[in-house]
Amino acid sequence: MSSSSARRIAPALAFAVVCLTAVNLRSGIASVAPVLGQIQDFFGISSGQAGLLTALPGLCFAVMGLAAVPIARRLGLSRTLALGSVALVAGLALRPWVGNFALFVALTVCVVAGIALANVLLPAWVKQHGSGRFLVALMTTYTTMLGVSSAVGPLSAVTSNSWQSALWIWCLPAAAQLAVWLVILPRAGKDVAHGAVDGAEAPRPIYTSVTAVAMLFFFGLQSTMAYVQMGWLPRMLVEKGVGENTASVALAVIGVFNIVGGVVMPWLIARLDRLAPVPVVLALSTCAGWAGVLLAAEHAPLVWATLLGIGGMCFPLALALLTARTRTALTTARLSGFVQPGGYILAGLVPLLVGMVRGATGNWNAVLIGLMVLTLGMLAAGLRATKHVYIDDELAGTH
Repeated sequence: MSSSSARRIAPALAFAVVCLTAVNLRSGIASVAPVLGQIQDFFGISSGQAGLLTALPGLCFAVMGLAAVPIARRLGLSRTLALGSVALVAGLALRPWVGNFALFVALTVCVVAGIALANVLLPAWVKQHGSGRFLVALMTTYTTMLGVSSAVGPLSAVTSNSWQSALWIWCLPAAAQLAVWLVILPRAGKDVAHGAVDGAEAPRPIYTSVTAVAMLFFFGLQSTMAYVQMGWLPRMLVEKGVGENTASVALAVIGVFNIVGGVVMPWLIARLDRLAPVPVVLALSTCAGWAGVLLAAEHAPLVWATLLGIGGMCFPLALALLTARTRTALTTARLSGFVQPGGYILAGLVPLLVGMVRGATGNWNAVLIGLMVLTLGMLAAGLRATKHVYIDDELAGTH
């Protein structure tokens, strides 16, 4: 697709669709954790089955992430993103009202599948339809609104009188997202990501890039932290003596820092040649937050949430690197389709293990110590992932 075709989409429309899509990327997931106990009681399920709900986002993101790029090559970026929006709206609208846990899980898969397509393809869509300062502005909008999504998702539990309404309310912004995609479709056409794909110019497999592999582990370990927080942090805090509303607010505090990171990280990447200190500070902050939850959760839960929130800025950092370290929309899509599915396998398995370990030990000590160890791996991967190189050049053998 030529750059001229990207100009068919007005900047205001591009900002609107990026804003609405990003604000729906976490709310449908983050809204579950504060009411997980109520869902467990309603369906009469075990802690292990509840752990399945916390693992579903990561596992579904991995599967759908692998499928996203092939689907988008056939249908185009905008059509695939619109299709994902349909799945998201349907799942969010129907999920709270079913009386069968298996059907609840199936509709949760529907929600997460719609989100997964946008996770992988929205950065490529931004790369395709933006350039220069406009691209940076779109990425800043994307990462900022994603942080908003993480922050406001848990708050529906505080403002709603039932777990059903706390989950259902998020189908309304999802419907707005779908409406804007339907406006964009005739303007975007079949916007297949541009870049060399065949013949002598075809790049090597993405896993041959050392930076891409480091980004996978950095993204995966950060996402592991995020999905353990979204799935289990409120329950951890409540079981350690923190009130339920405070536990929900703690999760929202983490989301606020995602908003800050969404604003700051694209700006930092565009201006700094050396980013190495950033993942060091963020990983150590995450480790300190988990240590606080382990040793003194009830004394200062919002302080520990603040430290975890600062560490959570690794997420907008990882997302911003997807466009900052690639030269074409195709490479962005390939990198995103490699980093996110692989990373989400980790992010899916660990929350499931958390539920199993908690059930086996009867407390959170082993879980929290394990999470502190994983932050050290995140630090090491982040140091390599933030090096100032282009994935395209590594794949072409010119770096």
